[in-house]
Amino acid sequence: MYVYKFRLLFDDVEDFVRDYEILAKQTFKDFHQCIIDSIQGLNPEELASFYICDRKWNKRNEITLMDMSIDQDDEEEELRDEEEGEVQPTITMDEARISDFIDDPHQRIIYEHDFLNIRTFYIELLKSYEAKPDKTYPVCIHSSAELPLKYTVQMAANELLQEENSLNLLKDDEDDEVYYDESELEGFNSDFENI
Repeated sequence: MYVYKFRLLFDDVEDFVRDYEILAKQTFKDFHQCIIDSIQGLNPEELASFYICDRKWNKRNEITLMDMSIDQDDEEEELRDEEEGEVQPTITMDEARISDFIDDPHQRIIYEHDFLNIRTFYIELLKSYEAKPDKTYPVCIHSSAELPLKYTVQMAANELLQEENSLNLLKDDEDDEVYYDESELEGFNSDFENI
């Protein structure tokens, strides 16, 4: 079995580098999880996508974490490639094997994480070689630098905001309930009987 060695870069940090080894038969979901585990500050709850690119980093195919298409008829579930006019089905990470999307010895891939606070990473295939039978894949084999503190702080702030919003929803539900004291209701019906 073959292993692909990929290098991941982040433009906002000059010396930010991650090198990964992943088996050709593994999926983009495995690769996604390895990236999440190796980069401090990436929230595993956020959506992400891989984009298979040409040599000029033009996006060709999207591989999503989950299928967000609406369950109607098949034609509405498919995405249209505007440049070529071809209809392409939605591809999810858990069904997309790495080897099925490598068609260049230096394949380029864009990885986008958290679409509300988007972080774009650039991935390039460095080489492929025979897998070691006693090694577990995928694995991050080299790591330098971390995401800037602003991303980590922003992620923590977003988590706090989500928690506050969920608490406010619970509080709002409690405020909607009206409590009456029995003494306040005494004579209520008799007031209307006289009208």
